[in-house]
Amino acid sequence: MAKEVVPEPARRRRRPTRQGTVLSERLIVHTALRVLREHGSAGLTARRLGTALGADPSTLYRYFAGMDDLTRAIGEELMGQALDSWTATGEWRADLRALGLAIHSSYLAHPQAATLTASRVTGRPREIAVDETILGILRTAGFPDAAAVRLYHAFIDLSLAFAALDAGALALAEEARATDEEMWTSTYARLPAQSYPHIAATAPLLAARMPHSAYPFVLDTLLDSAAARLTAPHTAFPCDEASA
Repeated sequence: MAKEVVPEPARRRRRPTRQGTVLSERLIVHTALRVLREHGSAGLTARRLGTALGADPSTLYRYFAGMDDLTRAIGEELMGQALDSWTATGEWRADLRALGLAIHSSYLAHPQAATLTASRVTGRPREIAVDETILGILRTAGFPDAAAVRLYHAFIDLSLAFAALDAGALALAEEARATDEEMWTSTYARLPAQSYPHIAATAPLLAARMPHSAYPFVLDTLLDSAAARLTAPHTAFPCDEASA
């Protein structure tokens, strides 16, 4: 059973840790990001985190109901960092594109944390602020509510799916990642044209393209489709017909 988190006012009397710092939820989350970077998702334990903070591991449960609660807080931090780095311009397509790239970049800056949290729903304030922002952009642009929700769903899932995919590659050991990237020149570029004519014809392009994320291109495709439907309001989204 999850332990009860101590309310915020009761935490403020905290004495400094052995390292001379006063604990806070934000400090714990930032330290957890460092532990994840150094030890990977399997290495994030209450004991290791307590050691990094210079505090007894049990102290963490004054701030979080358990390690899963901490995981959600880490996901919220990544979302919050994305929102903090983004500035609205008032042009819906440019704003959504910039926010999507900010989310993707925020998760890739912490790849081990991204693989741990990209599939989670935190229900915390900063994540909720991102969701409110996306829906606000779409509704203000003139999308009907049903279309706005479908586009929000596609947009956020696309952003987080690519964040998890690309972070997974970054989280690999450097040697393994280099081996994967070199496969396009060491293997694919050497396949015989008589057996693999299409790969052989495009091998140089594949080698140049595949080590990079496809997210910006796919994001633009989604936004282009949304923009086309906004200018032709009687054109239904494919999922509108399926769910009618």
